[in-house]
This record gives sequence, C-alpha cells and structure tokens, in this order.
Amino acid sequence: MLAVLSRFILRILCWTLEINLPPHKKYVLVGAPHTSNWDLPLGLLYMSSVGLRFSWAGKHTIFRGPLGMILRSIGGIPVDRRIRSGFIGQMTELFDSKESMILAITPEGTRSKVPYWKTGFYYIALNAQVPITLGYLDYKEKKLGMGYTFFPSGNIEKDMEIVRAFYRGKTGRHPEHQGEIAVRPK
Repeated sequence: MLAVLSRFILRILCWTLEINLPPHKKYVLVGAPHTSNWDLPLGLLYMSSVGLRFSWAGKHTIFRGPLGMILRSIGGIPVDRRIRSGFIGQMTELFDSKESMILAITPEGTRSKVPYWKTGFYYIALNAQVPITLGYLDYKEKKLGMGYTFFPSGNIEKDMEIVRAFYRGKTGRHPEHQGEIAVRPK
C-alpha cells in the first residue's frame, strides 16, 4: 500500500522513475546531486515506491528531540562530522552484521557547493566488499532513480571517472550549489 501511495505522490509531483534495481542484497547507494532539503523526502518516496528500505547517514544536529526519533525510524544514522570516529569502520562492521543493507550516502556531504566529494562511500563499499549503486535526483528532467552499479576496484581515480560520466547532465534543485565530482588530491 505504501508503494502505491508513494508512486501516486511522485506522479502528482510529475516525477518520472528509473527503476534499475541492483540484484545485490547489500550495497552503498550514492545520492547525488545533493543541493536541497527536498532530496531526502523525494529519495524516501522513491525507495518506498520500489519497495526498498535504506539506511542513511545525516548530520547529527538534525537528530535532536522528537524529530531525531522519527529520522532514526526511517533509517537515519547520525554522524558528527567534527569527530573522526571511524565512520568507515563502523559502517563496514554494520554491513558485515546484516544479511541485507542499503546505505545511502550523499558524498557532497552538504547541500552547499564543495570542491571535493567525501570518499567515505567509496571506502565503505571497498572495505565491506559491496557494490556502489549510483542514485540520482535530476530536477531539470524531473527524474529520479538508480542507475549504474559497480564494485570499487581500489583505484578511486579510475572509478570516479565512471561516477562523473554517470552524473554528467544531472541537475540538482539548486544547480549553483553543485560542485565538480572530484576527490581531494593526495
């Protein structure tokens, strides 16, 4: 019933869905471009419309009070980015402990323009030996979905070429906040 309701709401909002679900029970789902607070509700509608539940990492400050309980109940995992607490290791252990898990991460890390993507999504997938699925919200075309899935090779520069090619032409709600898809040089 929830899937039907979600599809109905997305149809009313004039969004087209790309349903290209990976055959894997565990994967890291990249959500990009991330330029608006509307990305999460639209992502939740998409996932429920295709019958999937996912976990997602968010800034710890949004998990305060009653809203925090609600966000946790819909898969939210609070992350305090000021503390380097081994997030990649924690998420790898979480993958290891679950039979199935989808972890959605927005590598931009914020809705503002950034010069580099955070690479945690990549290293979580690499360490947990799970694939990366590229998910998107294209506000210009009013399309959302999941596209290409691949296992990280360990060569992040090479794998980011795949990511850049996939997201080329996809536009966030606030295109002026979209940065280049790049990783910080070593």
